[in-house]
Amino acid sequence: MTRPNFLFLFPDTHRGDWMPYDAATLAALGMDELPLSMPYIESLMKEGVTFTKAVTSSPLCAPARACLASGLRYNKPEVTGNHENYDISRKTFYSVLKENGYRVGGVGKFDLHKATHWWGLDGWIDELGDLGFTDAIDNAGKIDAIISGENSPQDPYMAYLYREGLAAIHLADMKDRGRRTEATALPDEAYCDNWLTRGGVQMLESFPQGQPWLLQVNFVCPHEPFDITSRMKAEWEHVDFAEPNRCSLPQEEWNPIRQNYAAMLANIDRNIGLLLDTVRQRGELDNTVIIYSSDHGDMLGDFDKFGKCKPERGSVHIPLVISGPGIQKGTYSEELAELQDVTRTILDFAGLAMPEAEDSLSLKRILQGEAEASLPLRKVQIAGLDEGPQHPSSWRLASDGEWKLIVERNQPDRLYHLSSDPWENRNVADDHPEVTVRLKAELHGYL
Repeated sequence: MTRPNFLFLFPDTHRGDWMPYDAATLAALGMDELPLSMPYIESLMKEGVTFTKAVTSSPLCAPARACLASGLRYNKPEVTGNHENYDISRKTFYSVLKENGYRVGGVGKFDLHKATHWWGLDGWIDELGDLGFTDAIDNAGKIDAIISGENSPQDPYMAYLYREGLAAIHLADMKDRGRRTEATALPDEAYCDNWLTRGGVQMLESFPQGQPWLLQVNFVCPHEPFDITSRMKAEWEHVDFAEPNRCSLPQEEWNPIRQNYAAMLANIDRNIGLLLDTVRQRGELDNTVIIYSSDHGDMLGDFDKFGKCKPERGSVHIPLVISGPGIQKGTYSEELAELQDVTRTILDFAGLAMPEAEDSLSLKRILQGEAEASLPLRKVQIAGLDEGPQHPSSWRLASDGEWKLIVERNQPDRLYHLSSDPWENRNVADDHPEVTVRLKAELHGYL
């Protein structure tokens, strides 16, 4: 049997409820349909399985990606925050694929050596080979690119802007941008997600026919700052979005941010179309498993909060769509998936094993609708984050899909009944102490 290829589409900060879900899923989330434009992602949903309750391992870039690479829950890979690099001596699912004949490529923001602030001007450093990549164009994220590249480029995207005479424009625009939403002066082709997609297309075209491959495309958007091009701005600046949950901020503050966020998602979707066209032109679409997910979300004004690192839904809920050969079409699943489950799922489809990925559960039986798919994947989801330079609190969450417990250092426990309170507005810990005790027991060894 021919081993499948894998196209892993992995944006940064796409919250899980900003998806073109069906009416029943939106109702369960307490939402009306959002004015999103994501036709390629919609097509992947129609061709595959959508997991509506997936959560990140940790809502911060480097820890989430360390959990993905290792197949472990938060803190076990010993990357507690963005200030720590992934230990290259620790096995990754990339290295398992590479050792078994796969071409393993990646473009965009890897964040596996985030603390170093050196990516190589062509996007390659030797550590990437040790981590399991055969091909890579690894670039800095939005903020790291500006911090590291203020005087000279330290990553391939800033090197490109310097060569094109555009670095000064980008640096001036991003300096102290915060949550400003005006359009960048960069031309559309120089926008980072468009630039890195071109690299992904070229990498795909370079892969030899007949050798199985994985390509992970790590988009830098829709991560803040909320910079978008003039073309993107023109398409979205008159669109009204629903008010954030429990938000006291004025509409003129949150609606432009939501417009730009949706514009970034639409642009990612457009680039996904280019990547899918390349796979199709290679004649490999029928033998390619396509995965769409994200490292974490963004609060987008809920509870007057923005950004990540929070235990609330907007930060920890992620999209997860998987399609490909032998996978059910147009199916929704409420299984309690976690980000690191992608690890063992990919290896399972490739016919490979990684015992070290002890917290990763393969989704293959659910994707293929096998008889035992009626058995629950797991009983409780767990995620967390410890105090660090960017996040002043330590917390863990445990959820069985109906109830969600948040245990935060020096704070009262919070318990939410998700079935009746999907926005997590009413803390009912005092009313249901038995549920709190049960879920807290699941956190033993993780606190």
